[in-house]
Amino acid sequence: MSFREDQRVIDIVRDIADVIPLEKGKYMTAEQLLERFLFPRSQQRVFVKKLSGGEKRRLYLLTVLMNNPNFLILDEPTNDLDIITLNVLEEYLKVFPGCLVVISHDRFFMDKIVNHIFALEGEGQIKDFPGNYSRYREYVQEKEEAAHQRPPSANKKEKAPAKTTAQDGLSHEERKSLRKWEKKVDQLTKKKGRLAEEFNHDGLSVDRMTELSKEIKEIDHAIEEAETEWMLLADKA
Repeated sequence: MSFREDQRVIDIVRDIADVIPLEKGKYMTAEQLLERFLFPRSQQRVFVKKLSGGEKRRLYLLTVLMNNPNFLILDEPTNDLDIITLNVLEEYLKVFPGCLVVISHDRFFMDKIVNHIFALEGEGQIKDFPGNYSRYREYVQEKEEAAHQRPPSANKKEKAPAKTTAQDGLSHEERKSLRKWEKKVDQLTKKKGRLAEEFNHDGLSVDRMTELSKEIKEIDHAIEEAETEWMLLADKA
């Protein structure tokens, strides 16, 4: 980030553009975009030197978007942005008219933003899947269930099929544990989604925002632990 400390917030944005185009011919003024990124009109006249670190990061993100890019790449955005800024970004990206590529482990973020998946399935295999991450997980689960229900081949000399699921090569107990961790991640992700939706409610107090941010961070940590356990089992397959 490179800002002049003696510049006002509104001037930094206006130096880039007075308006930013949105989808379907709509547009947003510099003031309106600042408000969307949680800079009320009273704070738009404040000097940069008076902003907090989080506010400067939010302003920097806004200046990138004000340059009206038609192609954005976000590499693990949920690692670097606080939950308030992330929620604002999600709402903006829903009406972003360009192409967006996201690399992320955050299932909830991907479900809200993306409509196409490139899944790295191992051994150089990449799955091109139309849909969000939850739909992709349903597809994988259906594929695994179909593989286990398939009757053995009558031709004994037929070459054994290659591994097709994350559960091949695991014991019965390990497969149960794998499914347990998958269920745990799904439950935590849904809980995170419910908490994140609260940020869209009008009149949310600062104390509640802080409380929600803390709860979501704790859930993120729990999801990371659950995914690590799942990966340890999947690697044994």
